[in-house]
Amino acid sequence: MDATRLVTLRTFSYEIDADIAKQHLESAGIPAFVRKDDIGGMQPAFQTQIGVFLEVREKDAKDAEQILKSRGI
Repeated sequence: MDATRLVTLRTFSYEIDADIAKQHLESAGIPAFVRKDDIGGMQPAFQTQIGVFLEVREKDAKDAEQILKSRGI
């Protein structure tokens, strides 16, 4: 297991949902990142087609999953 490797924990249709999940993780001390492609801000609707990705370090994935499940996300 690589401590610095990022893995996608969840995929959301909307950036706001990914940001909320990120906040839950960060409040529990787990760094999280939101990765998206909206073509440089020119096509925000593109996110709904490919998704918005919530990523965490591979070593944090199991704990992060438990946190999100316990909070109904």
